[in-house]
Formats: sequence, structure tokens, C-alpha cells
Amino acid sequence: MAKYFAKSRSVIWALVLCLVIGLSPGQPASAAAKAKNVIVLMADGTGAAHTTLARWYKGAPLALDEMYVSGVRTWAAESLITDSAPAATAFATGHKTSDKFIGVLPGNVTMPGVAKPAADLYAKPVATVLEGAKLMGKSTGLVATSNIQHASPAGYSSHWPDRNNYNEIGEQQVYLNIDVVLGGGMKYLLPKEQGGTRDDGENLMEVLKQRNYQLVETRDELLKVTSGKVWGMFAADDMAYDFDRKVLRPNEPSLAEMTQKAIELLSQNKKGFFLFVEGSKVDWASHANDPIGVISDLLAFDEAVKVALDFAKKDGNTIVLAFADHGNGGMSLGNKSTDKTYSKLPLSALVDPLKGAKLTGEGLEAMLGADTSEEKIRSIVADYYGVTDLTAEEVAAIQKAKKGQLNYVIGPIISKRSIIGWTTNGHTGEDLFFYYYGLNKPLAMIENTDIANICANALGFNLADVDAKLFVDAEKAFTAIGAKTFLDKSDANNPVLVVTKGAVKAELPLSKNLIKINGKVYQLNGIVVLAPKTGKVFLPQQAVELAKAAGM
Repeated sequence: MAKYFAKSRSVIWALVLCLVIGLSPGQPASAAAKAKNVIVLMADGTGAAHTTLARWYKGAPLALDEMYVSGVRTWAAESLITDSAPAATAFATGHKTSDKFIGVLPGNVTMPGVAKPAADLYAKPVATVLEGAKLMGKSTGLVATSNIQHASPAGYSSHWPDRNNYNEIGEQQVYLNIDVVLGGGMKYLLPKEQGGTRDDGENLMEVLKQRNYQLVETRDELLKVTSGKVWGMFAADDMAYDFDRKVLRPNEPSLAEMTQKAIELLSQNKKGFFLFVEGSKVDWASHANDPIGVISDLLAFDEAVKVALDFAKKDGNTIVLAFADHGNGGMSLGNKSTDKTYSKLPLSALVDPLKGAKLTGEGLEAMLGADTSEEKIRSIVADYYGVTDLTAEEVAAIQKAKKGQLNYVIGPIISKRSIIGWTTNGHTGEDLFFYYYGLNKPLAMIENTDIANICANALGFNLADVDAKLFVDAEKAFTAIGAKTFLDKSDANNPVLVVTKGAVKAELPLSKNLIKINGKVYQLNGIVVLAPKTGKVFLPQQAVELAKAAGM
């Protein structure tokens, strides 16, 4: 009996020690301080009420609930409420930046605690965790349900002071040589003559083919890929909400399927990998105050989290982080109608009005089509939302909805029948949950910029060192070796930095990873980037070394 109690005490103290140092019995110590792989999952625009709603709707714990949880502050350089672009820049590069800026230092700074850069560093590109992982020889991947050029994936893979310039962002992404890219946004890779948006004449899908990517456009094509580099474009722009996907676009893969395939491919690299996964449209649903869209894509995101966790637990050398970039909508469980009844509210008051919905507001709009007669509206809403008591005012609001905006009407209609409240159609600035698996200690409240450094430290590099290798001031670097530079804008859509010294001439097209020296083309380990405000060009130090080796 004494031996039994002694053994029991040993087990108890082992469990206590696990709690003290921030590990669970299921979290291997080998994955704690350093890691071969890092998987970052981000649910855009998701607050505490969002995850609470998703959990109650599901009727079971979320995969997120298996992870440790801390908190993250989300403010940006010029606002206490951040846009997705500066948020992504913060957690991808470790720098807070200005509104709409992607992967660059700030310009305007109004918030305390952020130093305003010198004038010549306005919107200077700064290195990302993904770029650092590439320099380490690791494989890299991006997965999103928005167009892949959207702010959050762009934060890891491009450098530009305007998040809405998808043509520029798309070009930088293609030439960055990311191993696995899965999402929407094909039209931003195609010239206007082929139904795309590009005015530079480039067909970036052809560039990808030349770089030996497997191009896939359907779920079945993706699932057949077993190795190599892959670029999956499953929609011209954004992909469907998960509820809508199952009914309206079954050829699109789910977020979990894309995550699973990305991990399968990236993990074939013995040096490890970095993967970013975004549940993009929780944010869009929140802008519309559409709780069905929130539930749809937050549950889909949670399934992707489970895929990542399952891999990490089996692998034993992977860190998984999950968080949101900012709040959105000011969602609450409880509204003015519950002021006097909140203390006796049954779960059914929240969940039952939502269970009849089979589509989001966006999907409902697709089902309605051009016929917005009262009869059609009442029939479709009854069939796909389970709502049979639309008021005349609600029918009229649906009929008046602008194209692409029906979710802004349907969302409040279904929220009112539940007990869900909203305060805004914009972002919100509260602190958010930060979930983590594989770290070796409990985390206190962190800044969004800390996320980049957590990832870099785990993978074994310093972001400042990466920045020094990838973003050298071209004019200063080449002047130092006696060379002259000028920006050739004879083709306004395809400017080229030209460097000359004696008989040696180097040409570096902007937004690409190429240098041509006396007619011979080399691929660089990073992108040549223009800072448009200052006119400065930044490029990898490797470009300077290649030019010097050629006699410059």
C-alpha cells in the first residue's frame, strides 16, 4: 500500500510539473522550445463571442479547446482598431505598421509605443517569417479561403503599402517560390485579355508552369497530388463559405482538406516547413452581421485546426498557433431583447433559430438568382433558413438588397430571431484569445508582433538578420562598389532597375526574384521590391554578390 501511495504521489507531482512549465502529458517536450515545423492558423475577424457561438451550435468541444490559451493585443501603428493588413504585417514581420500597409514599415504613426521610421525608410519592406523559413531551406505554404492575394496571406508573402493592389501582391507571391499555395484569386494572375485583371500583360499561371508547379483547380485534382510544388486556384476570386460550398460549389476543397494536403506535401522536406492557414470569411460574415456565415467558416476553421493538431501530436516536433487578427461586428450572445430575461435564457433561444439555416446570406443570394418576387423569397428563405414568418418589411429589404450584399440583410434577420447582438459592421479593438500547442511555458498577454518572433525563434532564425539579407538599399549597395543605378520605366507596367559598371550590366525587374547580368538570368533568394513613396528599390544581398562576381 505504501508503494501504491508513493507511486501515486509521483504521478501527481509529474502532472503538477507539466502544468507549471506549460506542458500537458500529450505535448512532447521535444516540440517545446525549438521546432522543425510551425503551423499558424488564423481566423480572420473572430472574437470570443464567435467561438462561443460556434461551440454551442456544434454541441461539442472545439479542437481549439485542446490548446493552451493566452491573450493577444491587436492595435496597429495608427489606430487602436486594426485593419487586416497591418495586423498581418505585425504577426508576419514583427512590426506594427500603418493602415492598408502590407509587409512594410509604417508611414503615418499615431499610436504610442511605435517609433516613426526615418523618412527614407517610409514603407520599407521588412522580412517575414515565411521568407526566413525559406532561407533556412524549409518548405513554405499559404492556404486561405479568400483570394490568396488578400491581406492576411499577403502579409507573409508580399511588400506593398496598399493591400488592395492584388496585381502587385500576386506577382510578388508567384516569384517568391512558395512551395504550396491553395485558395482563390486566379483572376489576379491573368491578363485582362484572358479574363483577368492584370494590365502588365503577364500570365502568371504560365510563369508557375515554367517553374514546375502543378496547377490544380478542383478538389479532386488537389487530392490526387502526392508530391512536389502545387498552386491551387479554386475560384476566380474568393472561395465559397463552407455551408455554401457543399451545396453550390462542391468542386472546391474544404479548408481542412487544403490544410491536410499542404501538410502532407510540405512535411516531405526533411528540414521542416512553415505553413500559414487562414479562415478568411469569418471576417466577411461579421462585417455583414451574418451569424450563419460566422458559424459556417469558424467550424470549418476548427476542422483545419484539428488537422494541424493531429499532425503535431503525431510528429512531436511541430508548434501550432491559432488566433484572430482582430474582432469584428461587436457580436454578443444576448441583446436588448434579453435585458430582463438573460438570467433564465435556455440554450434553445440562441441555437434553435439558427439550426434551420443551410446556407449563408451569400449562398441564399445565389439561390434566389434574378427572381426576387415575394413568392420566391418566402419559398427560398423557408427552404434554406427555416424562416416562415418574414415580415413585409423584411421581404422588401431583401428585394432592395444590392448585388453581393444580401448577407447584410439576411444576417440581421436571423440574428433578431436568435438572441445575437451586433454593435458595428466594422472591426473592433478588443484583446483576443491566443491558442498554442508545443511551446514550453505559459504565455502572458502578448502583442501581435510577438507572434512573428515566437515563430522565428522556434524555427531558429532572427528576423532582423533575414531582413539584412533580403532587403538591401539597392542604390547604396551598388554605389559602394562603384556602380550606377537607374530605374527604367520605359514600360510603365514593368519597370526594371538597371545597374552598370564598366562593361557589366545588370537588370532587375521589380516584384520578381530575377537578375540578368550581361544577358544571363539568375534566380534570387528574395524579391526585388520598390518602395513607391520614396522611390527606393530594395533587393537581396545575393544580387549584389552576383554582380560583384561578374566583375562589377
